[in-house]
Amino acid sequence: MTKPRKKRTADSGFDAAALDALLGERRTLEEVDELFRQMKKALMERALAGELTHHLGYAPGEAKPPAQPNHRNGTTPKTVLTEDGAIPLAIPRDRAGTFEPQLVPKNVRRLPRFDQNVISLYARGMSVREIREHLEALYQVEVTPSLISAVTDEVMEEVTAWQQRPLESCYVVVLFDCLRVKIRDEGVVRNKAVYVALGVTRTGSKEVLGLWIEQTEGARFWHRVLTELQGRGVDDVLIALIDGLPGFPEAITAVFPQAQIHTCVVHLVRRSLAYVGWQDRKRVAAALRAIYRAETAPMAETALAAFAASADGQRYPQIAPIWERAWPYVIAAFAYPPAVRRILSTTNAIENVHRQLRKIIKTRGHFPTDEAALKLLYLALRQIQTRWATAQRWTAALPHFALLFGDRFVPET
Repeated sequence: MTKPRKKRTADSGFDAAALDALLGERRTLEEVDELFRQMKKALMERALAGELTHHLGYAPGEAKPPAQPNHRNGTTPKTVLTEDGAIPLAIPRDRAGTFEPQLVPKNVRRLPRFDQNVISLYARGMSVREIREHLEALYQVEVTPSLISAVTDEVMEEVTAWQQRPLESCYVVVLFDCLRVKIRDEGVVRNKAVYVALGVTRTGSKEVLGLWIEQTEGARFWHRVLTELQGRGVDDVLIALIDGLPGFPEAITAVFPQAQIHTCVVHLVRRSLAYVGWQDRKRVAAALRAIYRAETAPMAETALAAFAASADGQRYPQIAPIWERAWPYVIAAFAYPPAVRRILSTTNAIENVHRQLRKIIKTRGHFPTDEAALKLLYLALRQIQTRWATAQRWTAALPHFALLFGDRFVPET
């Protein structure tokens, strides 16, 4: 006679009768949460006891092997912070003091998932005080500001390793731009420049190559950034996309002499319109659009000459020279079809990164040190990059890069 099969829950595979017995009269969410905490405590203590059994070579109640002088020596109480809150544990110990638990190592009061939760909250722009209040409300556990700072400070080793990591030998496009962040320096809050380099690989994927903090933005420091990138393994940059900072093209060609430099048209338009009255901006912007959206380089030159000779060009004589000075870095994009030219004429990709970073740091007011700013920016970037996928527009541009750059563009296999 076959035994009747035990009833199972619909999807989990648990024995329904055993589950009912475990739940008992518990019906509220708080009661179930407390049950989970008790189960976690029991499972952790069972695992720790198993670790000690493995260390000693015999289970509780068994005869001690003749060659084993060590034995169990009770437990030590210890409270650890987990993602479910504080859990009091009885940590088993041995007489010789040679037992080193792996699940809850010595001198460790926080499990990794708790630290990850703290870092995740910090990366979303929450202050230490806000994280403390959130954890106290969520886990009913008091967390000191020094503990939160200690958890986030551990990220600095990861930041240093990330800043020094080897890079690709060749990047199809590298976008360079600066982000302004308020940082306290020598007792004064300064609006410092955070240098950001965003690279596009030969597969069309994006990655932030690094972050650097300096008092102001200048071509000399950009030269230092470029030299560092070269030292980390970058042998060639096919296209450098910049915002028109004076001296920047020379800094790039000093390190990567073959790089093709493109200036951001959006920045040129902004600088041009800074001289224009509000009543004329719409009309002048339309005239400038005829320049950078021309079908060919000669047509763009004709449009620029026509603007310089027009009434608006005469009314605002500062605009045409802005375009003339940057012209070698504007017409370089006309070697590509319009779809590719659009992505090579603007630093929108890196400015989008800046917008997401500003959302996270806007509630901070200012940072106490450069390291504090770098830590949060890195964590924010790490979170942002998890949502990135290979951009279709970059993928569509790769065949054009391969055709124009030949041997310098070597597709990854």
